[in-house]
Amino acid sequence: MTSPEFSQDINAVQAIEAVPVILSMVKHYTGMRFAAVARVTEKNWVTCAVDDSIEFGLKPGDELVLESTICHEIRQHRKPVIFGHASEHPVFSLHHTPRTYGLESYISIPIVKANGEFFGTLCAIDSVPAHLDEPSIAQTLTLFAQLIAMSLDTHNTLHSTQVALASAHEQGRLREQFVAVLGHDLRTPLSAVRMSADLLETKTTDKRSLKLVSAIRNSAIRMGVLIENVLDLARGRMGGGIPIKRQLVDDLGHTLGLTLNEVQSSHPHVTFIHSLELPSGVYCDPLRISQMLSNLLGNAVTHGSTTTPVTVEAHALNDEIVISVTNQGPPIPAQLMPLLFEPFTRSEAGQHGEGLGLGLYIASQIVTAHNGTLNVVSTPEAGTCFVARFPAKLQWA
Repeated sequence: MTSPEFSQDINAVQAIEAVPVILSMVKHYTGMRFAAVARVTEKNWVTCAVDDSIEFGLKPGDELVLESTICHEIRQHRKPVIFGHASEHPVFSLHHTPRTYGLESYISIPIVKANGEFFGTLCAIDSVPAHLDEPSIAQTLTLFAQLIAMSLDTHNTLHSTQVALASAHEQGRLREQFVAVLGHDLRTPLSAVRMSADLLETKTTDKRSLKLVSAIRNSAIRMGVLIENVLDLARGRMGGGIPIKRQLVDDLGHTLGLTLNEVQSSHPHVTFIHSLELPSGVYCDPLRISQMLSNLLGNAVTHGSTTTPVTVEAHALNDEIVISVTNQGPPIPAQLMPLLFEPFTRSEAGQHGEGLGLGLYIASQIVTAHNGTLNVVSTPEAGTCFVARFPAKLQWA
């Protein structure tokens, strides 16, 4: 019985559509009545494919004792072995293989893969003599053996690709489960924490307790932002970018003002200067634009100077909405600029700070989804300024 370890090799040879034709051609060129492809290792000789007209008795998966074969020797010296009349041959008339199997004619060509691995042999045998002196016979069978080797390499590459694809599918399934966990299992208890903090605030007047309640609420808010950012990352990477729901908005300036107030309440030590002069009828997703502004403000607060104000401006210009956030402080390092809007790149550029480095990535994806752009200029003199631009009206194709 064939060991399971050779099943893959047998299946690989069987999967090569040209092998039956090759074996038939081997018989035709040599005049011999048995041709096969064999897998030959240090310990085993295993039939992978057979074309048998003499009822030698081998079928795919059958084994011969390795030491009883000439292929055992070919595996070591990797050279073809050819003889057409064993009983009259000066060497093979005394060799145990022709005597054991009653062979008169024999030809075997090594099959060597591109990486140098010895796979086995392409061979033909018969119990009667054959005329094998013509050089073209060995040359043709050598080409056949090379074709089999190349096909095996292709099969291995395809198998590796299929394994990688299956792994990718599994990763996609796990990613979907991850999104589900973020979307429900984490946000639900987090909402309970925030509601509990709100309830505790109404039940106490003790300053120390109120301070702890405020810390709990702020931590819950930061956790909520982190969860939403990771959730958006997963959604965006699963395909199609971050989803948005655009509509005509008459009070985008008011919505952005509320966002600014929320950030201000979470960072009372930071001074914000703002000018939000936006028209009515802006075609956008107001919640996503608010999220974009929140992420830009969070970046400015985290990486900007604590002694100078953060400037926020929003206005219409040439049928576009322009939203900018400017902070003072050290300029963005040049090596970080190409990575700025990619996720998880802060550590790659030697930057430190809270979070996973998703804020700017999410902001850029939101602007992109609005058919706009997000750019940054950072100098020691003018500070760091992020500018988002997107069409103010519905763009018809």
